[in-house]
Amino acid sequence: MVKGSQKIVAVDQNILIIDMSQERPRVSMQIVKACETLGFFKVINHGVDQTIISRMEQESINFFAKPVHEKKSVRPVNQPFRYGFRDIGLNGDSGEVEYLLLHTNDPAFRSQLSFRSAVNCYIEAVKQLAREILDLTAEGLGVPSHTFSRLISSVDSDSVLRVNHYPPSDQFFGGANLSDKSVSLTRVGFGEHTDPQILTLLRSNDVGGLQVSNSDGMWVPVSPDPSAFCVNVGDLLQVMTNGRFISVRHRALTYGGKSRLSTAYFAGPPLQTKIGPLPAMVKMMNQQRLYQTFTWGEYKKLAYSLRLEDSRLDMFRTSKD
Repeated sequence: MVKGSQKIVAVDQNILIIDMSQERPRVSMQIVKACETLGFFKVINHGVDQTIISRMEQESINFFAKPVHEKKSVRPVNQPFRYGFRDIGLNGDSGEVEYLLLHTNDPAFRSQLSFRSAVNCYIEAVKQLAREILDLTAEGLGVPSHTFSRLISSVDSDSVLRVNHYPPSDQFFGGANLSDKSVSLTRVGFGEHTDPQILTLLRSNDVGGLQVSNSDGMWVPVSPDPSAFCVNVGDLLQVMTNGRFISVRHRALTYGGKSRLSTAYFAGPPLQTKIGPLPAMVKMMNQQRLYQTFTWGEYKKLAYSLRLEDSRLDMFRTSKD
């Protein structure tokens, strides 16, 4: 059952769709506007080859169609990167989802060569798109263009790819009488949370379910668009912009009928990277530092020790009043 705020506004309300083929200054301006108002936007004409996207989607479909014991056999060396079903993390969160979580530096498909090849090609393509978006973001803020992108360009960057499969929710009801109108087919696929990294790029098939929270705490359903990438601000980018950008809360619901498939690239820096408000941002906004300085490793350890819905950034504010 869906918990939390049930207030839902119109589909795509105030969600910007940014055409990456426009003139660079205009794209930069639109990205900054989206990041500081909602923390979420879509990009089209993004330059990622459709062949790469289609291959990744088909290999994902093939993988999730396998028997459970075969999916569980995909266990990369670096835990907790693995196949998972319903359990999300180690702290009791769960959802109607199965997923494959992989580190981008070592997908480690020892016996899944075609899937590994598709994943590697996809990672390189979305990483390039993430770098471009971050460069455009920096230019829009008036800071050096590689301020953010350099953090995810290192060979030891701690970025992650997660492939999510949300089966039709009617598959989870066993012997329930689905003709009974009191039985709701809406279930939580992935509970509300923010992403701890810098930036997330997400693409899904033509099935809806993603919702983002606006400044009024209402849920905005995001229409599915397989030709677009959804982009959301992560916790680290909120910190580096001293709160100017919003790390958006979001969730995924399942409705029944069709499976939803989504692939999320979480752009993270090396574990030892120190994160804090950029001096230029503090000066630009003429305000005090809102956040302490910490390493990504420290923040990641804290993030994964808490529940999904917990507000992690509050623990690193300079003033906790």
